[in-house]
Amino acid sequence: MQTFRIKTGRRAEFVDVTDIVRRAVAEAGVEDGVCCACVPHTTAGITINESADPAVRQDILAKLEELAPHNGDYRHSEGNADSHIKASLMGSSVVVPVESGRLALGTWQAIYFCEFDGPRTRSLIVKVIKG
Repeated sequence: MQTFRIKTGRRAEFVDVTDIVRRAVAEAGVEDGVCCACVPHTTAGITINESADPAVRQDILAKLEELAPHNGDYRHSEGNADSHIKASLMGSSVVVPVESGRLALGTWQAIYFCEFDGPRTRSLIVKVIKG
């Protein structure tokens, strides 16, 4: 298992962590198995989505903001209730098969750390398991 530090620069953003996860798989030396990437935060998440067109990430962030606006009517008193909702919608982990020592991602897929309460320094945990 490896833990990586992810620095975010905005309140809400997607950070491409695909290369970090690929490096962890290579260093693990696992030819066939699974890779789990986990975000141990309640106001950040992780997802797999389109890597070719940055407008997709912008659209997702815009829709999440529409669903859970930052200045919505929330009971949570810390001012980041929307971040908790958005993180729950994205999820806290992804699992990707490892085949022949490589992540089995689709041609246009990338793994994104999803920041919703930044900027911050966050953690990304990657575990590669032999199958």
